[in-house]
Amino acid sequence: MTAQAFLTLATAFGLSTAAGLNAYIPLFIVALLSRVSSLVTLSEPYDALSSWWVIGTLAVLMTIEILIDKIPAADTANDLIHTFIRPAAGALLFAASTRVIGLHPVIAALCGVILAGSVHAAKTGGRPVVTATTAGVGNPIVSTIEDLVAFITSLLALIAPYVVAALIVLSLALFLWWYSRRRRRRAP
Repeated sequence: MTAQAFLTLATAFGLSTAAGLNAYIPLFIVALLSRVSSLVTLSEPYDALSSWWVIGTLAVLMTIEILIDKIPAADTANDLIHTFIRPAAGALLFAASTRVIGLHPVIAALCGVILAGSVHAAKTGGRPVVTATTAGVGNPIVSTIEDLVAFITSLLALIAPYVVAALIVLSLALFLWWYSRRRRRRAP
């Protein structure tokens, strides 16, 4: 695997995982940067994202999601609605990002669905705990942190994929450490 292919995959991983937190932040950033800069170049059919109509729609949807996600109970309904939207956004972002390295679109979409879906599942499972333990006071704080993480991850994925690659390697190492430690504890 070439260095460029690895960085492209890091970008795809970063954008897809960000979509698991907020579907519209990474989509909006990619669409806007594709339209106004040379930092992002989308090939067909993904270049449709750079239409001003799509960018405007994404801006409205992003604003709605950011606001609704701060309200206890409404955030749960929002997460339920986005159970299909966030993985689809992850699939779209992964496929659009990896098009240049020739990854089959179906494989790319599946990777995006798995990444965004996993992050979404963790977020959706954790939010009721936050609501119950803080009587809803922590929801806007946690939601704001999630939005910031989605925004920063999206930008890093596009501007500094080396950082995302390092975070992927670090996350994998931490998971393997946790898993091996857990297995040792279970062994008699």
